[in-house]
Amino acid sequence: MSQKPEILDSHVVAKSRLFTAECLELKFSNGVERSYERLVPGGSGAVMMVPINEKGEVLLIKEYGVGIEGYSLTLPKGAVDMGETLEQAANRELKEEISFGAKQLHYLKNLSLSPSYIKSGIDVFIALDLYPAFLQGDEPEPLEVIPWPLDDIDALVMRDDFAESRAIAALYMAKNWLETA
Repeated sequence: MSQKPEILDSHVVAKSRLFTAECLELKFSNGVERSYERLVPGGSGAVMMVPINEKGEVLLIKEYGVGIEGYSLTLPKGAVDMGETLEQAANRELKEEISFGAKQLHYLKNLSLSPSYIKSGIDVFIALDLYPAFLQGDEPEPLEVIPWPLDDIDALVMRDDFAESRAIAALYMAKNWLETA
């Protein structure tokens, strides 16, 4: 089972402004052939940050998510622009979404969004030593910044309006990193 399937063919089955759906014809090592569809990334990647202020609070944002048709709490995140490093994108997104930059960015991990259906992931950073800095972002409305004590993330995770799995994973990774650093 450790031998990866052979890709016999791949072709685009749908394309929109944001997404490209690709069909792959695969042949597994036991001879079984299957068709799989997946979303293919169209950009240079994405970043998510766990910004922690001098009070030990994580700075969350409240934003509208069309996928859930509602507002939720989450972490600052966004696309990596062409030519940017991951660190540059992380700092730019922090400035656009929470009006702070970070003097220290520590890379935590690349998280897969859905390995069965999505080729891309998101690179997660912990952002420390924050300083005021503002850049105009592409959000259609101002984002509300909500500080939350990092030592109370269990309560945050249980809130109905905080349900993004990658943000939950990022918070626990950041807490673990801070406890072992």
